[in-house]
Amino acid sequence: MSQVVIHCEQLGKRYRIGQRQPYLALRDVLADAAKATLRPFRASAPASANNRARHIWALKDVSFDVREGEVVGIIGRNGAGKSTLLKVLARVTNPTEGFATVHGRLGSLLEVGTGFHSELTGRENTYLSGAILGMGKREIARKFDEIVAFAEVEKFIDTPLKHYSTGMQMRLAFAVAAHLEPEILLVDEVLAVGDLEFQKKCMGKMSVVAKQGRTILFVSHNMGAITRLCQRALWIDRGKIFQEGPSNTVVSRYQLHCLTPRAEWMRFPEEVPQTDLAFLGVAITGPTAGRTSLFGGDEPISVEIRYVVRRSFSGCQIGIRTYNADGVVVFTTTDADGTGAPALPKESGCYRTGFTIPGGFLAPGTYHMLVAAHLPHRRAYDLVEQAVVFEVSTTGSLASIDGRLGVVTPLFIWWTGKEVLNADKDASYSAPSSFRQVVLPPSL
Repeated sequence: MSQVVIHCEQLGKRYRIGQRQPYLALRDVLADAAKATLRPFRASAPASANNRARHIWALKDVSFDVREGEVVGIIGRNGAGKSTLLKVLARVTNPTEGFATVHGRLGSLLEVGTGFHSELTGRENTYLSGAILGMGKREIARKFDEIVAFAEVEKFIDTPLKHYSTGMQMRLAFAVAAHLEPEILLVDEVLAVGDLEFQKKCMGKMSVVAKQGRTILFVSHNMGAITRLCQRALWIDRGKIFQEGPSNTVVSRYQLHCLTPRAEWMRFPEEVPQTDLAFLGVAITGPTAGRTSLFGGDEPISVEIRYVVRRSFSGCQIGIRTYNADGVVVFTTTDADGTGAPALPKESGCYRTGFTIPGGFLAPGTYHMLVAAHLPHRRAYDLVEQAVVFEVSTTGSLASIDGRLGVVTPLFIWWTGKEVLNADKDASYSAPSSFRQVVLPPSL
C-alpha cells in the first residue's frame, strides 16, 4: 500500500471579520508587554457574544489522509473553505488549531498570475513566475519553448505584459505553473481560464500529470472534471467535511443537494451589469406556457432567454449547455445552429430568444442549464451557471415504457425495405432497387 503523503488532523482556521487589526507602534508593543506581567493576577473576563461574532471558522475539525498517487477532488459551495484548506497545506497561511503534514515537493496553482509584472515582457515574466513557483533557471530554460507553445503566445513573448489581453496573461500564467514537476500538486479552480479550446488543453495537461502517478488535490466547481480526473472526493460544507468517498458517489449527492428546482432566473434592474452584453432573465415553460420546473417525459420544454446588447457585435453566440445531475453535458445548442456560421451579428437593443426541447428527448432525471454569451475561442461576455434547474419525471417517458437506456431518449424515423433472394448467387441477398419508407403514426 502506498504511503500517506498528506495528513490532516483536527485542522481549523479562524479569521477575524468586520475590523482591521490596528497599527501598533513600538511604544504600543512595550506597553502591552508591561501589562502582560499583571495579567496572571487579574481574573480574565469571559469572551462576550459580540467578540465571538467577530470571528468566523473557515475550517473546523478537518481530518483526512491522501496517499501517494491519489487524485482527490474537493467540492463545495463558494465560501465552504476549499481554498482555505489548500492555502493551509501550501503553507500560505497557518492553521489556528490542529496540524497538517505534507511529505514531498509541493507545487501549487492557487492564484494563477501571482508574481507577474505588467512592465516586464512575457519572457521575463516566465522566468520570474517560474522562480517564484520554485523552478530553477536551468529548469525554466529547458521548458521555456514548451511553456510558450502551450500558452500560444509565441508572437508576443517579447512584448510587455501590459499589452496582453486578460486571456493571454492567464494562459501564460497557467502554462508556467502547469509545467512544474512536483510530487504533490494543489490546484484551485484555475482550469477555467481562457477560451473553451484552451480549457481542453488544461484538462489534458491535468490528465497527463495524474497518469504520471503524482498526488493531486483538485478544487473545482466543474463536476464533470472532478469525476473524470479524481478517484476520490471530499465535500466540504461550512468548513467541515460533509462527505468523503468515491468521486461519482460524492458528486451525485452534492448535485442533488445543491440543485434546487428553479423555473426562472432573472436580474433586477439595479443588478444588471453595465457591460457590452448582459443577460436579463432565463425561463422554462411547459405545454400550457406556464413557468414550471417539473415536466412529464413526453412533454416539450420551452426555453426563453432575455438579454441586452449595448454595442453592436460583428459576431456573438448565445448558447445553452445542459447538464444532468452527475455533471455530464447532455447537449449544447446556440442561436447560430443551422445558420452555417459559428456566431451571429448583434445590434444594440433588448432581445428575446429561445428554443424548444421536444417531448421524449430527455430521460427521467434532474437537469440544469448554463447560459453563456461569447465569441467562440476568443471572448466571453456573460455567463450564468445553473440558471434554471428542472426535473423530467417518468410519466410518459420511453425509459419507463420500454426500459431503454441513455441520457437522451430520442424518437428517430426508421426506414424498412424487404430484400429479395438471388438464387444465382448461392442464396445471397441483393439490395432492392428501392426501399419503402415507413413513417410511424404520431401516437407512437
